[in-house]
Amino acid sequence: MARRSDHSRDEIKEMALAAAATIVEQEGSKKLTARNVATAIGYTVGTLYLVFKNLDDMVLHLNAHTLDDLHDWLQERRDTGAAPQQQLQALAEAYIDYAVSHTARWNLLFESVAGVDSELPDWYLQRLGKVFGLIEAALAPLVDHQGQEAIVQAARVLWASVHGICTLKIRHRLDLAGGQSTGEMAAMLINNFLAGFTASK
Repeated sequence: MARRSDHSRDEIKEMALAAAATIVEQEGSKKLTARNVATAIGYTVGTLYLVFKNLDDMVLHLNAHTLDDLHDWLQERRDTGAAPQQQLQALAEAYIDYAVSHTARWNLLFESVAGVDSELPDWYLQRLGKVFGLIEAALAPLVDHQGQEAIVQAARVLWASVHGICTLKIRHRLDLAGGQSTGEMAAMLINNFLAGFTASK
């Protein structure tokens, strides 16, 4: 068993989050317990709770790491040289691909929020804002007549709909898709959304 002096507080935090990510990916979120994480890193549960307030706090930090990973994943697959509409399509397909490739971590983003007993902290909202910022940046050139607030709202509405398509894919409910692939559904959604949004004054 490691001693508290073997690692700094920040090192223990990163070790715990790495172990938590591995547990979720390999065994599922139901196996994500303080005891399992502590055992994986060779520390006691008590030491773990010197770093995190509770299990919900640890999950929130893990989800923040997932948002960072998702942002980088989307950024790498976003074709900044393409037209805005094609950028949005690429982002939608990349988002769906991320959910398929990292399903357990993606699911945890949406499963755990209800366990948080207070408003999401600013540092978490900033990470979430970075992800939405990619969609906002792609939307902005198409709607220069719209204010920033409208663009922010539109990005969230559009991505909530893309998320719905993604959920159909992850939950294996594509029989509800009328024979379309997720890519075709996303393209139809984006095209129709933009037709209405860019026409509004």
